[in-house]
Amino acid sequence: MAGTLLLEVVTPDKLLLSQQVDEVIAPGSEGEFGVLPGHCHFLSTLRIGELRYRIGNQTNHMAVLWGYAEVTPTKVTIMAEIAEKAEDIDVDRAQASVDKAEQRLKAGGLPSEVKEAEISLEKARLRKKIADRARKTEH
Repeated sequence: MAGTLLLEVVTPDKLLLSQQVDEVIAPGSEGEFGVLPGHCHFLSTLRIGELRYRIGNQTNHMAVLWGYAEVTPTKVTIMAEIAEKAEDIDVDRAQASVDKAEQRLKAGGLPSEVKEAEISLEKARLRKKIADRARKTEH
């Protein structure tokens, strides 16, 4: 397809998405980056964040938890440790994870335990935000 690029999102378990898209915005470890068809080649590490991709006027959202992005003029490959489409995230479960992570963080503990609780909270908040966004677009 002229004017689009192939977006593939791969986790260790499966190929989560393979679709022609108009634009990709990914959570690079040095900041978000956008990709349009014809983009130059590059590689980037990914942080915990939101992957957005646009098809026509519709923007789709996905939670991405660490990984790599490979960009070519015709394709973006996201190799993520964990990735979830917005529509696959259970909002109530995501909220429960936020609450649990906040409790763990308040409990304190060793520096390694606090850091782990901070990461859990960041992941839980991301999943909740993306799930809420998907729920709003459905209604």
